Amino acid sequence: MKKIIYASAAPEPIGPYSQAVQVGDFVFVSGQIPIVPETGDIIMGDPSAATHQVMKNIGAILEELKLSFAHIVKTSIFLKDMEDFSTVNAAYGSYFSDSFPARETVEVSRLPKGVEVEISVIVFAK
Repeated sequence: MKKIIYASAAPEPIGPYSQAVQVGDFVFVSGQIPIVPETGDIIMGDPSAATHQVMKNIGAILEELKLSFAHIVKTSIFLKDMEDFSTVNAAYGSYFSDSFPARETVEVSRLPKGVEVEISVIVFAK
């Protein structure tokens, strides 16, 4: 059975999807964009700050599950511009100390709300 996960400290979904869904020992976290949950503001023009906000949003969902970034097994990073790769990579990497998750990073032509970065993760919740 699937369980819908909702974290009040993360941004509300902007469409017909859940923040995360748990199936067995795996949690599939929907793509997070740099929305500041408290204000609804979107961080634009600073890929590092945007990435940190995305990771904070993911962290809020993990915290709701009493999990940490160490539980992430797979990450998908979507960038508006691959020129931001090293900046985003540095910000993203600061949330992990070892045992990095598997990952792909792709450039896309457009992201929701015109943001520069979106990240989704798969978590092993055991």
